[in-house]
This record gives sequence, structure tokens and C-alpha cells, in this order.
Amino acid sequence: MPTLSKPFCQPRLHRCWLFSLAALLLCISPSAFAVTGELDLTTSLVGFLAVAIFVLAYALVMAEEKIHMRKSKPVLVAAGIIWGLIGWVYVQNGMSEASEYAFRMTLLEFTELMLFLLVAMTYINAMEERHVFDALRSWMLRKGFNYRTLFWLTGGLAFVLSPIADNLTTALLMCAVVTKVAEGDQRFINMACINIVVAANAGGAFSPFGDITTLMVWQAGMVAFQDFFILFIPALVNFLIPATIMSLFIKDEKPASVHEDIWMKRGARRIVALFLLTIITAVLCHVVLHLPPVLGMMTGLGYLQFFGYYLRRSLPRSLQRKREIYSREGDNRKLAQLGSVVPFDVFNRVARAEWDTLLFFYGVVMCVGGLGFMGYLGLLSEALYTGWNPTAANITLGVVSAVIDNIPVMFAVLTMDPDMSHGQWLLITLTAGVGGSLLSIGSAAGVAVMGQARGSYTFMGHLRWSPVILLGYIVSILVHMWINADSFVLFN
Repeated sequence: MPTLSKPFCQPRLHRCWLFSLAALLLCISPSAFAVTGELDLTTSLVGFLAVAIFVLAYALVMAEEKIHMRKSKPVLVAAGIIWGLIGWVYVQNGMSEASEYAFRMTLLEFTELMLFLLVAMTYINAMEERHVFDALRSWMLRKGFNYRTLFWLTGGLAFVLSPIADNLTTALLMCAVVTKVAEGDQRFINMACINIVVAANAGGAFSPFGDITTLMVWQAGMVAFQDFFILFIPALVNFLIPATIMSLFIKDEKPASVHEDIWMKRGARRIVALFLLTIITAVLCHVVLHLPPVLGMMTGLGYLQFFGYYLRRSLPRSLQRKREIYSREGDNRKLAQLGSVVPFDVFNRVARAEWDTLLFFYGVVMCVGGLGFMGYLGLLSEALYTGWNPTAANITLGVVSAVIDNIPVMFAVLTMDPDMSHGQWLLITLTAGVGGSLLSIGSAAGVAVMGQARGSYTFMGHLRWSPVILLGYIVSILVHMWINADSFVLFN
């Protein structure tokens, strides 16, 4: 009997799966659902199917490094299928307006966050194009630090920069420094990268701009802008405890010196100043005008566009002036570099934003929003925040965020909106932010650094130091509950 070739069997298998799914949906009786208000789909076949689809999509996300498929793809498809199932059930019950309204509200929540992140990413890309980060790296390389000093310097800078530049960008920048200076020393690169990931996540936990989860909490109005800084000391403890223990195992030697001369491009410092002005504008919009912070961020994008216009218009005069200066000085190398100067284009910076992350964020938010609309988040809220006390629930969710990305964890908590004290909202902000440091795959910073330092910073290499990271996680929680004890009082 002839065998079928693989290219023939595979499409046929997909067609059979799709036909089976269609038949399954047609067999579901709409009368199986209550028609009062929102439908409870938690015990229905459609609900189970939606959960299975989300679990499958997230399994593919977690296997990103193995299968080399961008994490946005599975969650985008899963979001479409889950809301398609919801729409089908609600149409059958004559309640299409309810599902449409729920989808639009979920989409609105994502849109505000997406535009906010898009502006921040555009500014970061603009500073990168102006060589701001390269100049910082060049300065560190020229200093000739030893391994232990480099370990503390890159970790400390990651902790300081991540509240402004976000933990992902900061981790990638510091990782570039480490891999450049300690090229070939895989043991040091692994330990330094672990320290960078922990520091970047800890630094991002006490700032609304440090992580997507803190931004979500701030925009939802659960924690005021100034209240995030209450978490500074717990976050610092979270970074210092594992860093101190790990530094004892760093050899006190100097790497081979590497010399690299980098000059920041024209307008670099002014773009940094405009970014700070944009952040101030966003904060004032939220605190003073009680308008969404995204208004201030989009206004800040206008600042950058105007400045980009000025840079383009004044470029010929600037080049002519520099040619005259370098010609008088006889600096042929800088003269040659002027020939490669291209005009600044803000829309090119927008295009270079991390779209895979933004689309992944959309998919996750829509998936979790759909499951919440089905009733699953209500069940989870009752199990965690009614069956357990909020402290145990928030600490557990922080550990869970090391396996499941902290974005869906935080969005689920915000959607559940449990009745918690201010201290508990700060606690879940802290645990979701730093809990991802327990594993290399637990945060966007860790996953990105694994890709950049491939072969040197690995999952197992990080796992070996997870006990000391867990120690920092536990102590940071205890410190928060001690110094911020008054905020745990719940006023009804």
C-alpha cells in the first residue's frame, strides 16, 4: 500500500482538525447557558475550549527559544479564537451587544497602554540612534574595570536606569557591555547577566515607567505615581542580597582591555531632555488634570517630531560647520564619518519599536480579557482572595510570574479587582515585578538577554542561582511589610 508523503498529510491533518472544531461548535446547544446578564461559560464546552487554546498558545510562547517562533503569533491567534467563541455564543443567545461592549472596553485598556509604550520605545530608539547608550558603554570600556567592579557597576546601572528606560532596554544595554568586555569568559558573563536581569526587574518595580506591569497598575489608578517610590527600599534589597552573595564568587581579575571611541550624535542630550519633559507631561496630565497619562506621552511624541524637523532643516549648516572645524584640525577620521551622516527621521524610530512585544501584549490582554468575560477570573479571584488571605495570594502570584509572564498575571489581578488595602496593591506590584527574576524565562528582560548572550547566559545557568534570588524575593517582601505596615490597613 503506498504511503502518503508528509507534505500531503500535514495539510490534510489541519483540515480534519478544523472540520472537527466546526462540528463541535455546531453541536453545542446555546440553551446550555443562562441568559441573564453576562453568560457564565466557566462550566461549558466553549469555556473549556477557550482555556485549552490559551494554555496551548502560552506553551508555544514559553517554547520561543526552542521553536524560534515569535511570541506574538500564538497569542494573536488565540485571542481571535477566544473572542470568536464568545461572539458566537452571545449571538446565539441574542446578546451580541454585551459581547461587543466587553470587547471594546478590553481593547480600550490595551490601546492606552500600547500608545504609551510606543512613545517610550520611540524615544529609547531615538537615543540609541544618537549613540547615547553606545557612548555610555564606550566610557565603561575605557575605564578598564576588573570583573568584580564590572559586576557591581553593570548591576547598579541596571537598577538605576530601568525606572526610566524600562527593564528590557536597560538589561539589553548592560548585557552588551558585559559580553563586549568579558568576551570568551562564559562563567562571568552568565553571573553578570543574572545580576543584570535581577537588578533591572527590581529597579523597574518601583517606577510606573520601569515595567509594563507597573504601568498597568498606575494607569488603572490602583497606585498613585508618588506611591511607587515606597517600594524603593524593598526593591533595592531584592537586588542587593543576591548580588552580594554572587559577588563573592566573582574572580578579582581584569579582563583584556578593549578600546572603543564613540561620540554621541548631534541633538542626543536634547532628546534625553525631551524624554524627561515627556514623562513630566504624562505625570502632570494624570495627577493634575486627571486625564490618562497617554495624553502626555503622545504630546511628548509631538515634541520629538518638532525637534526632528529642526535637526533635518539645520543638518546642512551643521555639517558645513563641522567640515570647516575638522579640516582646520586635520582630523581626517571625523571628516570621513561626516559622509555617513543621515537625517534624523522620527517615523523610522517608530518603525523600530519592539512590535513583537506590543503585539504579544495585545494578544495576552485580549485573551485574559476574554477568559475574564467568560467568568474564569471571577472563579480565580474567589479561590485566591477569598479562600486565601491577600498576602499569600500576592506572594504566590509573584512566584507564578516566574513561569507565566507577569503581564497576564497583573492584568488578571487588575481585572479581578479584589478588595485589597493599599499595601497589598503595592505588594502585588512588587512581587509581579521581581518574581520573574527567579527564572531566566520569567521576565522579558531575562528572555531578551538569553537571546543576546546566547550560549553564555542559559536557563540552567540562571537556575543554579535561583535559591539566592528567592532569598532576595522573600526578604524584600518582609521589608515591605515591615516599613510600610501602615499601608496594609484596609479602610472600607
